[in-house]
Amino acid sequence: MKKLIGPKKIKTAVFISGTGSNLNNLIKFSKTKNSPISINLVISNTKKAKGLSYADKFNIKRKVINFQIKKYAEKKILSEIKKNNIKLICLAGFMKILSSIFIKKFNEKILNIHPSLLPKYKGLNTHERVIKNKEKFSGCTVHFVSEKLDSGKIIMQKKVKITKNENINSLSKKILKQEHKLYPAAIMKILN
Repeated sequence: MKKLIGPKKIKTAVFISGTGSNLNNLIKFSKTKNSPISINLVISNTKKAKGLSYADKFNIKRKVINFQIKKYAEKKILSEIKKNNIKLICLAGFMKILSSIFIKKFNEKILNIHPSLLPKYKGLNTHERVIKNKEKFSGCTVHFVSEKLDSGKIIMQKKVKITKNENINSLSKKILKQEHKLYPAAIMKILN
């Protein structure tokens, strides 16, 4: 008798540069019954990324690719992606900008999570800038990656209220909590 397998999950690569809390969250999400993805590859631009430990813990193939020469780095990544039959890329705190050539060659969906309510506060140091400008709200955005930084089509956003005594650390924690809910929800939205 053949074993019944659920719907085939989409092979996904997660790109990281840091602590990997969104990676850890996505791995846990991928293991749930209704998740449309499986995480088959973790790519980091630095071997110092703490998040690589999650790849090891969950026995996921991982590659550290030096971005000193972007063209070669992207070639290597594309070859890894092809080898592993990856059909979705999730950027999770990946601190490198992918070239338009890479985006075109991959030719599948690339998602990113950004810690602000785009189109406001693209780029780095978002929490710092949000607090400095005395914003009442911030949040996070999951969007498609396009050739322009943090400018692709928005999939979902989550708003977070900024309290009077908010600091960068407290706001960052508050938003990260929402990121962990938003990323899986956005993936469900585009793949179901």
